[in-house]
Amino acid sequence: MKVSEIMSSRVVAAKTNASCTSLAQKMLSGFVSGLPVIDDRGHVIGVVTEFDILKVLRNGENGLSAIAKDIMTKEPICLEANQSVDEAIELMTRHHIIRIPVVSGGKLVGMVSRTDVLRAYVKEEFQVFETTQDFEG
Repeated sequence: MKVSEIMSSRVVAAKTNASCTSLAQKMLSGFVSGLPVIDDRGHVIGVVTEFDILKVLRNGENGLSAIAKDIMTKEPICLEANQSVDEAIELMTRHHIIRIPVVSGGKLVGMVSRTDVLRAYVKEEFQVFETTQDFEG
């Protein structure tokens, strides 16, 4: 199975000048723990995670004025869209990564998360249902 088959193709990416505050707000509103940072051509040049923002906050609230290019992890781990899911699992487990940017020709085309991987392999064994009957005690 290829990464392109399970990745999310709808991705929010930050520009290098995005403020720490706006990065945190985007993470909170999108329920994600990290964002890829792209250049003007769409190439992934970094990743900002909640952990990066926590490190900034350690220096006080003034750190929230920092921008993505100053706090991002440079040279991020990325996957090519045609790589196997097994390769994604290897990178995720070896580096303790939650989500990895997916590129094609160097440009961002998606994100693959641990949840995407699990969803591809795990079959549902639960059923959710709701009853509307009244029961007498």
